[in-house]
Amino acid sequence: MAQHIDDYALIGDHQTAALISRHGSIDWLCLPRFDSPACFAALLGGPDNGHWRLAPKGAGACTRRGYLDDSLVLESVWETETGTVKVIDFMPQRDRAPDVVRIVEGVSGSVEMLGVLRLRFDYGRIVPWMRRTDGHRIAIAGPDSVWLRSEPEVHTYGKDFSTRSEFTVSAGDQVAFVLTWHPSHEPRPRLVDPYDSLHSSLADWREWAARCRYEGPHRDAVIRSLITLKALTYAPSGGIVAAPTTSLPEQLGGVRNWDYRYCWLRDSTLTLNALLRAGYHEEAAAWRDWLLRAIAGDPAELQIMYGLGASADSMSMSCPGWRGTSAPPPSGSATARSTSASSTSTARCSTPSTSPAPPGCPPNHTPGRSRPRSWTSWSPPGATPTRGCGRSAGPAATSSTPRSWPGWPPTAPSAPWRPPPS
Repeated sequence: MAQHIDDYALIGDHQTAALISRHGSIDWLCLPRFDSPACFAALLGGPDNGHWRLAPKGAGACTRRGYLDDSLVLESVWETETGTVKVIDFMPQRDRAPDVVRIVEGVSGSVEMLGVLRLRFDYGRIVPWMRRTDGHRIAIAGPDSVWLRSEPEVHTYGKDFSTRSEFTVSAGDQVAFVLTWHPSHEPRPRLVDPYDSLHSSLADWREWAARCRYEGPHRDAVIRSLITLKALTYAPSGGIVAAPTTSLPEQLGGVRNWDYRYCWLRDSTLTLNALLRAGYHEEAAAWRDWLLRAIAGDPAELQIMYGLGASADSMSMSCPGWRGTSAPPPSGSATARSTSASSTSTARCSTPSTSPAPPGCPPNHTPGRSRPRSWTSWSPPGATPTRGCGRSAGPAATSSTPRSWPGWPPTAPSAPWRPPPS
């Protein structure tokens, strides 16, 4: 069943983002970047277009959920007849490979859990080959490869072109899953410890939120909004996407379903204004550098949007058969080609069609029991585990600050900003 967009929660790692429904399903995720083809696209298509649900067996929507402290770490809680369980979802800030971490914790009683992973690369078009290596599930299709790692005692099996996981958690138990993407032609990526990654991610977000200079009414809501805006930044270039999704219509049932995984200058400017007023100057400097690269050549030909890497080209494609959002709207991936800032966008919205989709990809595509004593105990032989957030192990990796984030480490805070009197 289609979910309303406000039923989704956002997690991300400053290079891409995932949307998680109240039913515990990741229904949208593009790897490895915001503008890459989606491998989970149930948000626009349906379950067969890719999703990853992790929830109590037979349960519906979670009882309650929220973010931990000032972070982008999501906690969803289910209260069932046999017990209470929570699922913690987040994406550690990365050095190289993107990871999605899901940790199941038993709160009370005993709860049977079911995970259904249905990977569909290239916007749901490609069913990957699945194989098992050293207890891990590996999905490969063309340039994409995904590793699924879990605790040794979790029973995983294939069914209906999906990977299922069944296990039971009791009070105090922790069971972790890590989904890691990497190019299929490269060796296995470094492995992260999910529990260390959780602590590091929380520390990173708390440190960033603590730099906020706003002191006024509804400060918690302001910080939550700033965290969301920060999640839309593309760390490698400094660009800011308008949204992590595509093809959600401006009006339900309408045709204006733009692709907002671009850096729209209007939206980026509004975001920068909010960040600057809260004291986040480094993000503004990074975006300024991105803008200078984007308009280099002929500033007179300024566009209304650019790619994550400041590219000016864009293209259109369609995904026939997708139901879209609140049918009967256009469906699939609708990317836009913009003209000058003084004219309107000539975006082409894809519509359901029986004709085959044109080849190509969107622009900028870069082809239960208690916690185990050692997360590395179920790593492949010869693996080189890393610290949380993808940092290499060793003395140089003791800081909780990612090495490559624009604006990190934070500078000394200046005087707090307060809203003008009404």
